[in-house]
Amino acid sequence: MINTDPDEILSNALKQTDTERARIAEALIASLDAPPDRDIECAWQKEIDSRLREIDSGVIKCIPWEEVRDRLCRNANVSR
Repeated sequence: MINTDPDEILSNALKQTDTERARIAEALIASLDAPPDRDIECAWQKEIDSRLREIDSGVIKCIPWEEVRDRLCRNANVSR
């Protein structure tokens, strides 16, 4: 008979290897995700396509990550 007591399941899961615990955690987290909303997915894809067109056409100039990070650190008064 399979034990369905959550505390016992957790106890058994914690006895597993790092790899197995990661696999269990991934499956549990994935089970909490709601199925994707087609309208939202479609809207995001249109936004992504629009932004890529702007970058490709030169309308938008990308900022290197290092510069963005430096700006964020300056604004947050954090030294690196």
